[in-house]
Amino acid sequence: MRAVRLSVVTAATAAAALAAVTGCSAKSDSKSDGAIQVTASDDACKVSKTEFAAGHVQFAIENKGSKVTEVYLLFPDDRIVAERENIGPGLKQNLTAEVKAGSYEIACKPGMKGSGIRQKVTVTGGQTAKRDPKLDAAVAAYRTYVQQQADETLPKLKTFTDAIAAGDVEGAKKAYAPSRIGWERTEPVAESFGDIDPKTDVREDGLEKGQTWTGWHRLEKALWADGKIGDEEKKLGVQLSKDIADWQKRVGTAEITPTSMANGAKELLDEVATGKVTGEEERYSHTDLVDFKANVEGAQKAYELLKPVASKNDPKLTAELDKQFAAIGAQLDKYRADKNSYDFTSYDKVSPSDRKQLSDGVNALSEPLSKLAAAVAK
Repeated sequence: MRAVRLSVVTAATAAAALAAVTGCSAKSDSKSDGAIQVTASDDACKVSKTEFAAGHVQFAIENKGSKVTEVYLLFPDDRIVAERENIGPGLKQNLTAEVKAGSYEIACKPGMKGSGIRQKVTVTGGQTAKRDPKLDAAVAAYRTYVQQQADETLPKLKTFTDAIAAGDVEGAKKAYAPSRIGWERTEPVAESFGDIDPKTDVREDGLEKGQTWTGWHRLEKALWADGKIGDEEKKLGVQLSKDIADWQKRVGTAEITPTSMANGAKELLDEVATGKVTGEEERYSHTDLVDFKANVEGAQKAYELLKPVASKNDPKLTAELDKQFAAIGAQLDKYRADKNSYDFTSYDKVSPSDRKQLSDGVNALSEPLSKLAAAVAK
């Protein structure tokens, strides 16, 4: 799920992880030639150009506010074209996106809440330039992968919601983490629709004003914190089934490009840094390492599909990514007896020093992964 405002208890830990992940961008040159400058603050979202040509567009983002922010390029219906989350105060990040002609909005979200401060932009020109056929093949293969993950989620979710309907607390606990794996592997695609994630994967402290808390984490709290399933939880299980079925039907219509695949892989690592490493995501069940592994797998799948082109354009980058994906995989394997299972150690049993090592591994992968979109856009 999207990162949300953190509790006082975990804010310091999360800030350290976030600074390490995004800090690599603090030294980057936000005045890149030809880039659209996006300057975010607590009360403004300034864009250097409101009209620019279609094609591969680079956005040089700087957060001059006091709050962590997010920047989105949005279709008129709020579907996400590209995004960069978790940009700390004073930091800079670059975002490369493949954009077709049309009308869009750039949104800055100080505090990572609400609909954001928006600027309308127009992208001119005809179709974008023809790309390497290998990238078209990568997009097609990734689209198949995303649909497969959604399809495979439905029966796993049914096991979970059937247990909820039966009032079987222990059965629901056992089925909870497996029901989330496909979602976690492809979360950026699900989030691109805008309306599904808030209903299914929001945490209590991520609720907007007036929003009713529904979805996995509401049921997680009932199971682990309250230890009971009542009529309300049974209704929530039915609603979750409907919402995930909606996602499964819509996922094939998602706008997917090579750069969105690359940016999505980076977003999955940001999810790990701000939710899983801190223990915020699964604060009741402590199944964070299951989500962690699924996020990494989803990022690696997108990377592997893009690698034939990325390795040609930037062989040093792909060599580093190969190294860091192997390293984080080895780190995660330490927390499960069977490398083919998802039976991970409960995250509340992972020591602060071991969490720090996991955070360092995520940071080492996140930095080169942030360069993948630019590599495939060359």
